[in-house]
Amino acid sequence: MSLLVGVDTGRRSASALALAAQLANSLDTDLIVATVVASAWPPLRGNVDHEWREHNREAANIVLEHAARVLGDRVQARYLVHEAASSRRGLLELAESERPACLVLGSAGRGEPGRIALGGVSEALLRVSAVPVAIAPVGYRPGPAASVTRLTAAYGGSAAARDLVLAAAPVAARAGGSLRLASFAVRPDSEIGILSGAGGAAEDPVLREWATRIRAHASEILGEIDDLTARPAMEEVAIGIGESWAAAIDDVGWRDGDLLMVGSSGLGPIARVFLGSHGMKIVRNAAVPVIVVPEGVSWS
Repeated sequence: MSLLVGVDTGRRSASALALAAQLANSLDTDLIVATVVASAWPPLRGNVDHEWREHNREAANIVLEHAARVLGDRVQARYLVHEAASSRRGLLELAESERPACLVLGSAGRGEPGRIALGGVSEALLRVSAVPVAIAPVGYRPGPAASVTRLTAAYGGSAAARDLVLAAAPVAARAGGSLRLASFAVRPDSEIGILSGAGGAAEDPVLREWATRIRAHASEILGEIDDLTARPAMEEVAIGIGESWAAAIDDVGWRDGDLLMVGSSGLGPIARVFLGSHGMKIVRNAAVPVIVVPEGVSWS
């Protein structure tokens, strides 16, 4: 099993490399570090075309040399340059030819520090990739020996969410970490103010019923996890409530070594990563690395 890491010639992609190294160390796998260079279109004439390609290759090699220095001897890695019409197309071509277990990307450079920020390439890949996509928050820098210590599966009570949890369990076990199920509820500001008073969310009948239903569904899945050959340690189901998606996600509590896994729906006969409105909001507001898994795809 290998992880494909996309690095950008326009920036150093340190966050993507940091997440990739953390995943590789935790899952005992190697990396394919790749940068995509643009092919000239329409083709340029004679020496101009040659100079264009040489310039692109030189820039790509500089980025890969930097990536090799960043990773050092922490993980086994292979480095390659791929020419394509666009970064999105090039990474999709590499995902098809290299068959990685997961594609690892960094956030867009101008996002809020500590949160996921989707750029044009990452958002496009989330819509069309046939393999799971992992995205690091802006400025993500775990320590050199960092590992995945807990995997949180976003759980909404659906059949697809059940499949996601069952797919997450062996990943958490392989990493030697625990598994947690988490559900998130966003309430208007006025209602949050009421809920913060005496009794809090426990006194709200809608939230109480929702939380009870989530925990009941989750308990059935936990029984299925007990039957798996590779089972992680399980933590209590976490319920996050807030006046915004960021607040609801933060409400469940996070620590170093956390990873959030989000499921998606399939498109057509081939599984593709495609996030509904809630899934995309969870990704955009996450304060830890996120792995988005297409429905029916396992990468453990």
